[in-house]
Amino acid sequence: MSQYILKIDCQDEKGLIYRISDAVFKHRLNIVKNDEFVDKEHGKFFMRAELSGEINKDEFLGTLEAILPNRANIYVGLKDKKNIVLMATKESHVLGDILLKHYRNELNANILAVISNYDDLKQLVEKFEIPFFHIAHEAVSREEHEEKILSKLQELKPDFIVLAKYMRILSSNFVENYKETIINIHHSFLPAFIGANPYKQAYERGVKIIGATAHFVNNNLDEGPIIAQDVITVNHEFDWKDMQRAGRNVEKVVLSTALDLALEDRIFVHKNKTVIF
Repeated sequence: MSQYILKIDCQDEKGLIYRISDAVFKHRLNIVKNDEFVDKEHGKFFMRAELSGEINKDEFLGTLEAILPNRANIYVGLKDKKNIVLMATKESHVLGDILLKHYRNELNANILAVISNYDDLKQLVEKFEIPFFHIAHEAVSREEHEEKILSKLQELKPDFIVLAKYMRILSSNFVENYKETIINIHHSFLPAFIGANPYKQAYERGVKIIGATAHFVNNNLDEGPIIAQDVITVNHEFDWKDMQRAGRNVEKVVLSTALDLALEDRIFVHKNKTVIF
């Protein structure tokens, strides 16, 4: 018996849960788990259901479209592993963590490849028998470099792209090709620090909290819809290298959490926020 994920978001109105449940029953499906949420401020209804049974996907979608409000977003997909591509530069901590999870069969995904603008991590990646593509950015324009990456991505056809500390800003053209598909991780201090060596800046400022944020990438740097966040406390006994090690551990956990949520189809994006079941 097949397992499916059903996701619906639409304008809220009376009787939606009844109508959706009736459609599921008529198509001889069983609801294994179900979550709903109504954003009262915007009048939006969100629902995620895990279903079991066998369906004709087109017929089921047609039934749902007929009973839901206009412009409803409907997703029906098999509860199965998704395909991802990792993009990296030189830092290995989050990339290595994801590769280890994949090796231990703890990642609900197939890693199609790792793409990097440097070849520093090639040996690490190849130890896990994952294809590694070095697409150098030197001696070419930003546009030419991105075109080469886009060409490789179009060949690989990933469901998600994970920026595992990929340290180049993506253009709006690149992002538009993979809207709500690119997941990024970055440090987040209170207050925030940007530029070279943020952990040293944080140490010099006497920061007491450090953390990380995982989000979908949009055209505003580090301002896309947030998927997961976490913080830890630090004190005067931490030097900047201690802070860096602690921050990298948080980055690993937060990116892993965000990736799991995406792979399990638990995320809805509404405006610049997320609803997560």
